[in-house]
Amino acid sequence: MIRKGFLMKVYPDKHEEYEKKHQEIWPEMVEELHNHGAKNYSIFLDKATSTLFGYVEIEDEEKWSKMATTEINQKWWAFMEPLMETNSDKSPVTIDLKEVFHMD
Repeated sequence: MIRKGFLMKVYPDKHEEYEKKHQEIWPEMVEELHNHGAKNYSIFLDKATSTLFGYVEIEDEEKWSKMATTEINQKWWAFMEPLMETNSDKSPVTIDLKEVFHMD
């Protein structure tokens, strides 16, 4: 299992809407995440800075990288674009973090 941590930014006035949309995440999105090897996926919000910290465990980097090209993921990115910092392809601006410590 590969552990991934990353940062994203939600707009300060969109915290509640961002959380609501994730509480109502589409079942087909969850299914596709599972199909691409994602498990134990969490997103945390630091309200003071509007920073999101994401954590996900994946099976394989190559399999996980293919998630971005799925139709449902592209639809989700467009759905979330008004709430957060995004790239020109509507993907969230993401900063990957290096794991420096882990304890089971």
